[in-house]
Amino acid sequence: MAVGKRLKNPHPSKYVLIVECAFCKGTGKDPFNLLSTLAECQVCVGRCVVTIPEAAIECAFCKGTGVYPGKRLTCITCGGKGRAGVAEPFEICRKCNGLGASPNENLPCVDCGGTGVVKTVEL
Repeated sequence: MAVGKRLKNPHPSKYVLIVECAFCKGTGKDPFNLLSTLAECQVCVGRCVVTIPEAAIECAFCKGTGVYPGKRLTCITCGGKGRAGVAEPFEICRKCNGLGASPNENLPCVDCGGTGVVKTVEL
């Protein structure tokens, strides 16, 4: 599969993109060698690429790395993919100011779920 390729999703009129795995940086191997140096990446399962919704932005909580900040775990907001799907139209989260993290905590923002954006309320 080519990185950046656009695929038809099973859901009507929605597409997904194939992008390089953020967690292992496209190597297909566990970046922390937790089990062994031969262990596959738990996000892409050794494929080096992942699929994300076409309407996805860089994950604000992990800053697009796919790694939970300060830990050797996959990001709980994006699942280690580095990008999080969002509902459009959206605006910057007012609670965390788009950072994706609760102030003074190492947890995703409760209002935006760590994406840094919330769906715009239409009147």
